[in-house]
Amino acid sequence: MSSLQSLREKLQAASVDFQKVQVDLSNVVEARQRLDAQLSENELVKKEFAVLTPENIIYKQIGPVLVKQDQADAKSTVDTRLDFIRGEIKRIETQLKDIEAKSEQKKSEIVEIQTAIQQQSQPSA
Repeated sequence: MSSLQSLREKLQAASVDFQKVQVDLSNVVEARQRLDAQLSENELVKKEFAVLTPENIIYKQIGPVLVKQDQADAKSTVDTRLDFIRGEIKRIETQLKDIEAKSEQKKSEIVEIQTAIQQQSQPSA
């Protein structure tokens, strides 16, 4: 019977680990969604910049103040930001794959333990 108790303890530990992995997965998915929103916003700004004429003035908000900004600097800043966001998205995608693999591994472990518990719980015929 101590073997059955040991399996139940393993199941409990595996379940806790699985829940932690699910929380990690949820956090990474949220981060991915935030990056997608930032990417869309910055791509929209880049499109707006594409239709500007040299006479158009760009202002950058710094706190409550609007400060005049050079067009070339503003465009460069947006391009740099887009590159950074795309890099972060790639990093997050790799993280997502790793966490999903861990999740599947924990799921399999739980199923194996549950199967072992069922087998030990059944009376021998």
